[in-house]
Amino acid sequence: MFDYQAPPQALAKRTILVTGAGDGIGRAAAICFATLGATVILVGRSTEKLEAVYDDIVERNLPTPAIYPCDLSRSKEEDYSEMATILENEFGKLDGLLHNASILGERTPISQYEASTWDNVMQVNVNAAFMMTQALLPLLEASKDASIVFTSSGVGTQGKAYWGAYSVSKFATEGMAQILAAELENISSIRVNIINPGATRTNMRAKAYPGEDPVSNPTPEDIMPVYQYLMGPDSQGTTGQRFDAQALSGPF
Repeated sequence: MFDYQAPPQALAKRTILVTGAGDGIGRAAAICFATLGATVILVGRSTEKLEAVYDDIVERNLPTPAIYPCDLSRSKEEDYSEMATILENEFGKLDGLLHNASILGERTPISQYEASTWDNVMQVNVNAAFMMTQALLPLLEASKDASIVFTSSGVGTQGKAYWGAYSVSKFATEGMAQILAAELENISSIRVNIINPGATRTNMRAKAYPGEDPVSNPTPEDIMPVYQYLMGPDSQGTTGQRFDAQALSGPF
């Protein structure tokens, strides 16, 4: 695993938004950031799941999080403008943005791929991340040390048969992150990086590989070191890089 351990309270007084915070890697990241002192904004489609994460964080006597239900498959530009206004009024700034939410779509040949499913995957995995990032950039600029983290995949740099829209969406995510990092590098304190979580014990992984023994993969909690690093002050000056959460160290 990525070799890093954040010092206690490394994220104190920071406000970090996490998409897909209801379960899996998003849930683990939200709890991890709260454990390090951050106020976490939990974004996801299921209010019930977000409330469970909220309760978990509060029961640990960590900073009280916020819940912001949002269906990325349906949200439009005006919805993200409203989000930015609400968060500005409530928090004044944003110190971190983790784009974790994704959907798998179908694992089927391109020749048989349903256009509606393709559109939905692109909407959730790419378009929503673009619109949300664009709307929240002013709040991130208000921070002295802001971090945006996009989530990619092993099929985001090397296409593989039957991965369809998911793979294409991750190629797009890689490109969007690289472009944004280059645009902000010399004019902003915002850093932009990419994480490839690798094979992790999540519901999405189980859906993609139904015959795989899930115990053979690390849990979301096991891969948190790289998330800690990229959201914390130790990664200042690191931008436009791609990190493998299960590598020993550094970007590749």
